[in-house]
Amino acid sequence: MIVVAGESLIDLVPHGDGEPLPTLLPRLGGGPYNTAVALGRLGAHAAFCSRMSTDGFGEALLTGLRDAGVDTGLVARGPEPTTLAVASLGADGSAGYGFYAEGSADRLFELPPRLPDAARAVAFGTCSLVLEPGASAYEALLRREAERGLFTLLDPNIRPGLIPDADAYRARFAGWLPSVSLLKLSEDDARWLGGVPEGPAAVVLTRGDEGMSVRTRTGTEVSVPATQVRVADTIGAGDTVNAALLHGLAARDAMSADGMARLDAEGWREVLDFAARAAAVTCSRTGAEPPYAWELRPDD
Repeated sequence: MIVVAGESLIDLVPHGDGEPLPTLLPRLGGGPYNTAVALGRLGAHAAFCSRMSTDGFGEALLTGLRDAGVDTGLVARGPEPTTLAVASLGADGSAGYGFYAEGSADRLFELPPRLPDAARAVAFGTCSLVLEPGASAYEALLRREAERGLFTLLDPNIRPGLIPDADAYRARFAGWLPSVSLLKLSEDDARWLGGVPEGPAAVVLTRGDEGMSVRTRTGTEVSVPATQVRVADTIGAGDTVNAALLHGLAARDAMSADGMARLDAEGWREVLDFAARAAAVTCSRTGAEPPYAWELRPDD
């Protein structure tokens, strides 16, 4: 089982050329949520660990997880509203966000009991590691599960507008790194953080339409180009990369620090190429709509 811990929310995505107020279409979203759905669609045994609203949006989000085959036994519920993220799209399809998260259900996440014995990895990221009081509970979960030997993935997916004290966040981020097996950063994340850090067994850096690369603690460095596609928007692309990396590593029995160290350059190239192809499918669709396994099978 791969557990994904973090927020779910509703993306309000602009549609059409309406000015000054475009039509906003609701889409299921949230970085960790998208990662869990992508894992389920790829055929992984995935579970989502979060706190979700009992409102209509929360019900739709829960249904989306179940439809993807994601285990929801670690999801707590509450009457508070679902977080909303209003997306703005650039000419190249890149997305910026404004968040409506005050008093929302996912912020009240509490540290759960020990994860199921079947759990082999747990992934974290985005707003859930910023917004208190839930952020401290997710941090405690990261440290606890890393200490007991689970593989951990961290995608900070920096949203500067949600971070009131940048220096304090950067210091806190550095404190997480000893508990992180695989760190995934975008170029924008790395720039905001002041560079690509050392510490995790492997760091994957995504570069948008220039592809992605990995650098491991043992000195392996591999880059792959992006898969070319007509971009609708980039919402959920990085989250799909997270899922594809975990799925690819698990398929090669490399979902551990030692396993990643044993993976040679060709093995990493295959994992990164799979992630690039999966992200391209997501980019070809409006909103976070990750691919199913059958869409990524090689042509006969």
